[in-house]
Amino acid sequence: MTLTRTDALTLLTDSLSTRRRRGAKRLRALADPTTAAQVRTALEHEVRDNRTWETQYHMIMALGTTGSSADVELLKRLALQPRSATTVNAALGDAIVRLGRASDNDPAPALWCLRQDVELLADGALRAVAMLRLKLPDSAVDAVLDYAEANFHDLNHKHLAYWPAVAAAGWSGPRVRVFLTRCSQDSREIIAEAATDALNGNYGNYMSVL
Repeated sequence: MTLTRTDALTLLTDSLSTRRRRGAKRLRALADPTTAAQVRTALEHEVRDNRTWETQYHMIMALGTTGSSADVELLKRLALQPRSATTVNAALGDAIVRLGRASDNDPAPALWCLRQDVELLADGALRAVAMLRLKLPDSAVDAVLDYAEANFHDLNHKHLAYWPAVAAAGWSGPRVRVFLTRCSQDSREIIAEAATDALNGNYGNYMSVL
């Protein structure tokens, strides 16, 4: 049965992490800004327990669809805290981009994430850039491609070029085309397919690689 807004909010304070996670997923989907304060409060409580990283991930994603620029400072503070469950960092990068832009195509939040030496933070930020189809200025595109090329064969995270390839469907210029051509010939199927779509100006079908 689909959770109502009230039911989902109630689950945020449940004693079981799985139920809190279920509530967060529903609130993310509802994207109701009137729930942001309760989502934020739940997240601030949740991050005290490193064991519940998956629930933290979904609460952050929920805040990314319900919150505002007022929540970005909290997200940045969390991003700079060391953690072993680095998938949480991807959610933080995603939410920072969604909430931190001063205008639709503002590159500043994504560039902030790119500058931090935080595992998967930039990957999450670029996921949001791709899914929001941001038209970044050339200087920001260059920064994204610098990141993608530097991490093209990352041994720990083999798909870091995926979201830049998806995002590049909305960009232009010779360097973008060279990058996408390289990606389209890559042995990693999802990267090759994303790049082929992007070369044709299509965003294709998004898939999670986290």
